[in-house]
Amino acid sequence: MHGPGPAGSPLIIKPLSMHQLFRLVLGQKDLSRAGDLFSLEDSEIEDSLTEALEQIKIISSSSDYQTNNNDQAVVEICITRITTAIRETESIEKHAKALVGLWDSCLEHNLRPSGKDEDTPHAKIASDIMSCILQNYNRPPVMALAIPIAVKFLHRGNKELCRNMSNYLSLAAITKADLLADHTEVIVKSILQGSTIRPRVRLSSVQSLSRVRLFATP
Repeated sequence: MHGPGPAGSPLIIKPLSMHQLFRLVLGQKDLSRAGDLFSLEDSEIEDSLTEALEQIKIISSSSDYQTNNNDQAVVEICITRITTAIRETESIEKHAKALVGLWDSCLEHNLRPSGKDEDTPHAKIASDIMSCILQNYNRPPVMALAIPIAVKFLHRGNKELCRNMSNYLSLAAITKADLLADHTEVIVKSILQGSTIRPRVRLSSVQSLSRVRLFATP
């Protein structure tokens, strides 16, 4: 067991399958050791990723997270390491629930830029994990979890996040339109607000499934 960390109460980490370095970095929020995660093989930490994501969700949901630069840096490094490992081990379906759960938790916080093109801490988390999730638009089990959450980001006041999100949703509309059919109204509203998907071709298959008629000039 590791001793108490720096000032502040360390998180209580459940002693399950999480790699000891993840347990140290996340439990003590130890920025000085976070970079060491990149010295580990992807296969060495793959079994730890879901639990690590759950701990990141706890950290990022704390009341002082938005003003705690140390915690934000730890989370940013850990998310980068986790998403890299997920891609390299092709284990997205195994960890999708925890990854989408963290993504969903970002919606509980302010996502509007706080200054000129400066994302809030939770907008950064959402952006960092977005591509890891939505680049798997050809994996129905992952998209079934992700799309109901993804569409919620379209009306949260972050234009860059919205633009990137809509690009992935466009790809999903081409490959698995049925997963988007229930969310056509939200997507159409975004189009009419001029913020997201080009309606030409991108939504045609979704429209036919949901029986929503949208006429737009190409």
